[in-house]
Amino acid sequence: MTREKLEAYRSMKEEITEMKNRLRHLGEGDSMIGSSVVNDYRSGYPVPQAVVGVDWARIDRLKTRYERRILELEKECAEIEEFIEDISDSMIRRIFRMYFFDGMSQKAVGTAIHMDRSRVSRKIDDFLKNAHKTQKAQL
Repeated sequence: MTREKLEAYRSMKEEITEMKNRLRHLGEGDSMIGSSVVNDYRSGYPVPQAVVGVDWARIDRLKTRYERRILELEKECAEIEEFIEDISDSMIRRIFRMYFFDGMSQKAVGTAIHMDRSRVSRKIDDFLKNAHKTQKAQL
């Protein structure tokens, strides 16, 4: 697990909420109304006629895209949550939860667990370095 992936967690959670909201309101308003021109041959020669209606194919494509993206983001978030919950050291697990899940600053985390900011930063960095080495050894 990389630091970048952990730091992207909150953004992914917010994107999931946004995508679900978009999905819920898909097709509302005039955004999915489209127009086209067809030729009417009833008079014997082509007469252009405007056709206006809901673009159901576009709604289906967007719905599929949003649902797929939500599933991908939820899977990534679940991996991050599992990684943090599997940390055996209670203090480090608390630090990771507060910093990466709750979005607290390192200073605020340090105040909550009675450490200074630099020790919190070192604990995060050291754990990620060791976890990275462990992952490489397992491969």
